[in-house]
Amino acid sequence: MDRIPDFMQRHPQWSALLLGLLSATGFQPLHLWPVGLAAMAALVWLLFRQEGRRSVFLTGWLFGVAHFTLTNNWIATAFTYQAEMPAALGWVAVPLLSLYLALWPALAGLGAWMLARRGGMPAFILAFGALWIAAEWLRSWVFTGYIWGPFSMMLLGDWERPGAAAVLPWLGTYALSGLAVGAAGFMAWFIASKRWVPAAVFAAVIATGMLLPAGEAEEGYLPVTLVQPNLRQEELDDPTKFEEQFQRIAALSKPQREVSRRLVLWPESGVPDYLRDGYPLRYYIQMTAGADPAFARYRIGQTIGEGSLLLTGAVDLEIGEVGGREKAVGAYNAITPIDAEGNLGQRYSKAHLVPYGEYLPLRTLLEPLGMSRLVAGSIDFNPGPGPQTIDLGPYGKSGMQICYEIIFSGEVAERGNRPDYIFNPSNDGWFGAWGPPQHLAQARMRAIEEGLPVLRSTTTGISAIIDARGVVREYIGRNRADRIDTLVPPAGAPTLFSKFGHWLTLVWGIAFLLASVVVMRLRLRYPQAET
Repeated sequence: MDRIPDFMQRHPQWSALLLGLLSATGFQPLHLWPVGLAAMAALVWLLFRQEGRRSVFLTGWLFGVAHFTLTNNWIATAFTYQAEMPAALGWVAVPLLSLYLALWPALAGLGAWMLARRGGMPAFILAFGALWIAAEWLRSWVFTGYIWGPFSMMLLGDWERPGAAAVLPWLGTYALSGLAVGAAGFMAWFIASKRWVPAAVFAAVIATGMLLPAGEAEEGYLPVTLVQPNLRQEELDDPTKFEEQFQRIAALSKPQREVSRRLVLWPESGVPDYLRDGYPLRYYIQMTAGADPAFARYRIGQTIGEGSLLLTGAVDLEIGEVGGREKAVGAYNAITPIDAEGNLGQRYSKAHLVPYGEYLPLRTLLEPLGMSRLVAGSIDFNPGPGPQTIDLGPYGKSGMQICYEIIFSGEVAERGNRPDYIFNPSNDGWFGAWGPPQHLAQARMRAIEEGLPVLRSTTTGISAIIDARGVVREYIGRNRADRIDTLVPPAGAPTLFSKFGHWLTLVWGIAFLLASVVVMRLRLRYPQAET
């Protein structure tokens, strides 16, 4: 066993790459969380043992490159659906993205080493946990933010229990990541200093937390039909398939018994038609309803039937005059309510858009370089105003988050106007094999954090009914066309995080940092103490 730390110390960079790969296996779909935590423990020990700033930074950065490359491997699959680009570019894009993402663990490690190394390993661990919290929070909004795969994601239990993530209401996602990093670090310290009893206690506490039952489930009151039509990505934008797609989703949506009210949920990209009036005729011509959006709305209303209300993903256009001609100058990735009479309700527009997927940053600079091929079409999507609670009357107050908006902790529910549930339509058809289970895991984290059920309807899976405890009550697996008929789970009591958001994250980060300062001062005052 002594050969392993000896090798790591002599070859920190190679070790960091290996540990980064191992840590990513702690995430879904593999979910080897003991391996992921052990890899983080080894990284903490390795960072602390480095002798210079450059070596610390490089070690943390190489760990991040490997970790984020494996975690985000699903992004490469998206390039197989871009007809104008070689699919192999996806395997270049993922490591390139990881070169940037890796800066955050590198900076956290370097900051902790500079601030707290003199205080011994416990002080370093606490500082590293605090700065990891800050790093994840910064990663969630710098350059519009990309927080896919917070470290705390591996602390989720299986689909029937929240696992150690049950503490999310009191910490939030980023603070729980810092706690997980700190726990892994202390485990490394206990083992390195041969403190076997506390090491065993730590391991037992974590394992117990992962296996605790979820508790008693509460029944809901609102009937819901959640539809997964299995609209494959390769045919989604093919006009010759639009009518077939509509018939497929319509057949899965018809009422199976008489109810006074029913909520029907369709995914992002669920409607091929433009549903709003007033666009130039050429925009309607290839749609299933031809030039008549009123007919498109009417037949959707007839499909869902009396007493039903549909929430569906749809695309709306912004029309402007360019060169004396009316044309689309922007678009909205939207959720539109439609009742049985075909009437449209208040629209929700996606606020957190995907760079290079839904809009092209610096379009005037990058489009002449050929970068427009990275986005669908020649116009950008416009962002909406942010989290909104839309009152649907007898169908409850709905919070709405489209696709990957659900990954942004603290940004999914309107503060001061709490919804009854969050509807999360998505198109995961281009997410590969790893993306959908990771996406579902992050939706579960939002449910636990906010104390709200999350209802996920996706084009190809994984669609699910998630209750406020983060338990997956019912689901439809990948690449299946099916429906779920159930009741919307009730909301839990407002959580501490739902009230204070990232102020709570800040409090935990400061607490970790203050604890590090206290430990460091004790070490400096009593240098003979073993750390």
